[in-house]
Amino acid sequence: MQTFYGSGKLLLSGEYYVLDGAVALALPTNAGQALRVTYSPSEHKVLHWKSYDNNGDLWFEAKFDIETFECLDRYISQKSLLLQKILHTARRLGANFLKGKEYVLVETHLEFPRLWGLGSSSTLIHNIAKWAGINPFDLLFKTIGGSGYDVACAESKGPIFYEKHQDEVHCQEVAFDPPFKNSLYFIYLGKKQCSQDGIAYYRSLMKDQKQELVCELSEISKSFLKAQTLDEFDKLLCRHEQLIAESLNMKRVKELHFSDYWGEVKSLGAWGGDFVLATSKKNKKITQKYFVERGFDVFVPYNEMIKQQSV
Repeated sequence: MQTFYGSGKLLLSGEYYVLDGAVALALPTNAGQALRVTYSPSEHKVLHWKSYDNNGDLWFEAKFDIETFECLDRYISQKSLLLQKILHTARRLGANFLKGKEYVLVETHLEFPRLWGLGSSSTLIHNIAKWAGINPFDLLFKTIGGSGYDVACAESKGPIFYEKHQDEVHCQEVAFDPPFKNSLYFIYLGKKQCSQDGIAYYRSLMKDQKQELVCELSEISKSFLKAQTLDEFDKLLCRHEQLIAESLNMKRVKELHFSDYWGEVKSLGAWGGDFVLATSKKNKKITQKYFVERGFDVFVPYNEMIKQQSV
């Protein structure tokens, strides 16, 4: 049996700006996804895929011909077609991938709820790439695309700075271990603030406007590491949110949902992603009560969510 593992991710910076070259602070999560491969002799060359959620329940299953990756199921879902594309691409990038194998059972196990958006796809890409002995970024960019920060997080030991310039990526593990981390919390919103109109507006900006914005956002990302007090950190979060809100011509998540909240609330990942980061000078019980009363029950302290710094 072979086992591969990738960590989930949260992005403190905006992903759209990472695509334009901004330096981003990305945080690998404690929870991730494992991929286990078992080889057995058989008359039939079959790749049998089973995916389990964080409760151990089977949520996806498919069978493929190992030689051609043709899907052998009567009903072929969009998930099967995407997996088929990833497998085909892995074979193209690593010619010996699964060559000469007979029955292969693949089982993936998520450690976080699928709807949380912590990286079920990116950890899958990472794990398949490691299994095939190929570059995970090559596999990502030739299949589902994206900035790649999530794949970088999958194998990081702690927080990273991530940059992407065209097809070149740069990852650097950094010492982000704020002394005020007990005042940081992640809240699951389960709703996307982002709209196509907002992204279209951002894309319509002149090149010099984008470059100026990318430079300022990059400086804020770097400054996150230097903040020694929660007040300093709050100012950086607020400025970052304001810049993105103005560039997308949209309202901040705090303005939309938490206008009476005493701390800062920061969108994560793509603008208005599944989780937000909230800061609070009040204790955990009072802070959690505020969000629960507004219907947001998933409330995770920083230390429970984020991999501990190892740099």
